[in-house]
Amino acid sequence: MKKQSTTAALPGKKTVTAIYIFVLAYTVVQLFWWGILLHQQSKEIAYYEQLELTHRVHLLREPSEFMREMQRHHHEQRMRTLKYIGEGTIFLIIILAGASIVYRAVWKQMRLQQQQQNFMMAVTHELKSPIAIAKLNLETLRKHKLDEEKEKKLLDATIRETNRLDQLCNNILLASQFEHQNSQPFLEPLDLSQALGNALQELRDRIQSHDILADIEPGIGMEADKFMITLMLNNLVENAVKYAPKGTKIEVSLKTEQNDLLMRVCDEGSGIPQEERSKIFMKFYRIGNENTRKSKGSGLGLYLTRKIVEQHGGTISVRDNLPKGTCFEIKWQDYSLQPV
Repeated sequence: MKKQSTTAALPGKKTVTAIYIFVLAYTVVQLFWWGILLHQQSKEIAYYEQLELTHRVHLLREPSEFMREMQRHHHEQRMRTLKYIGEGTIFLIIILAGASIVYRAVWKQMRLQQQQQNFMMAVTHELKSPIAIAKLNLETLRKHKLDEEKEKKLLDATIRETNRLDQLCNNILLASQFEHQNSQPFLEPLDLSQALGNALQELRDRIQSHDILADIEPGIGMEADKFMITLMLNNLVENAVKYAPKGTKIEVSLKTEQNDLLMRVCDEGSGIPQEERSKIFMKFYRIGNENTRKSKGSGLGLYLTRKIVEQHGGTISVRDNLPKGTCFEIKWQDYSLQPV
C-alpha cells in the first residue's frame, strides 16, 4: 500500500507541471497574438491616415505640405511599432520572470512536502521498532523466569533500544531548535580526545555489527559542547553503520595537521554519488526511495551534524574512502593545541 501511495503522488507532480506549462504557453501565445493584432491595427490606422492625407493634399495641391505630413505620419507609425514592441517585451519578461519564481516556489513546496512525508514514514518506523523490541523483552521478563545471564541480555537490549529512542527524540528536538534558531551550544573547556574516546566505547558496546576503530591523538582540547559533540559523533558513526556492510570497519580519527584539527569518520560502504553530496546535509533528505530503502533513519542526522560543526567553528565535507567507501571530514582551521 505504501508503494502505491508514493507512486500515485508522482503523476500528480507531472500533472501540475503539464498544467503549468500549458497555462504559461497559452499566456505567451496570447501575448504574441495581442502584439499581432496591435500591429495590424497600427497598419490600418496608418492606411486611413495616409488616405486622408492624400485626399487633403489633392484638394489643396501643396506637395511640400504633403511630404512633411508623410514624414510625420511614418515617424508616428514607427513610434507606435516601437511602443508595442517595447511593451510586449516588458510584459514577456515580467511573465517569464514571475512564472520562473512561481515554478521554483511550487516545486520547493512540493519537494518539502515529499521530504516531510518521507520523514514521517521514517520516524514512524524508527519509533515502532525499538518500542516493539523493548515491549517484547519486558513481556518476556514478566512471563518467564529466566536465568540471570539471559535476563541481563534482555535488559541490555532494552536499554539499547531506549537509547535509540532517546537519541531520536534529541535529534527531533534539536532540529526544531535549529529551525527556530533557538539552539546555542554550551561551550566549556573540553578534553575532546577523551570525550570522543568515551563516546566511541559506548558505540562499540551498542553496535556489534561493525568493527569500530579509533585513531585519536591524545590531549586535544577545545571550547565545545560535550552533548552536541557526542551527538555529532553518534550521528556520523550510525550513518556509516546504516550504509556499510556488516562486518566492515568504521574508522574514527582525530589529529592535528599543521595548524588544522581534523576529525574523520570513514566507512567501507558503497560510497555517495557526486551529485548527491550537496544534498545529504539538507533536513529530511535521504538517498533513495523511502518505501524501498532498507536502511533506517529519519533524515536528520547529517543535517544536525553540519549545524553542530558550524556552531563550533568548523566545516564538514565528504570525500571518497579509497579503495571503497565514504569519509566525512570535519576541519577546524587555524586550530592551536590547547593543554587540558
